[in-house]
Amino acid sequence: MSKQIIQTADAPQAIGTYSQAVRVSGGDTVYLSGQIGLDAVSMQMVNGIDAQIQQVFLNLKAVATASGGSLNDIVKLNIYLTDLDNFALVNEIMAGYFTQPYPARAAVGVKALPRGALVEMDAVMVLQG
Repeated sequence: MSKQIIQTADAPQAIGTYSQAVRVSGGDTVYLSGQIGLDAVSMQMVNGIDAQIQQVFLNLKAVATASGGSLNDIVKLNIYLTDLDNFALVNEIMAGYFTQPYPARAAVGVKALPRGALVEMDAVMVLQG
């Protein structure tokens, strides 16, 4: 297996021992690391759940673009929320970033996220040949 590390200044830099994304083997599958609501320029968390959800999608979009794809190439999206009452808001905002057919998805309630984030998302993307 060969792998290509994806890195872009348009998304927050890694705050740990991980890459923003990794493309494997034939180049069709890309694994996008979890994104939280950090602004890529200031590396500060944006305020409020609405803004954090929007920022997470913008960060995922930046990494998807740097990988040669788009959000519509995502086949699996994992969402982690510190409050599952925000699930409907995620759906509402997600509809502005994705078109049908939507990716497979999981939403998980968690106790805490890095940097006090309220939401985190990671994804698997398959690039169209």
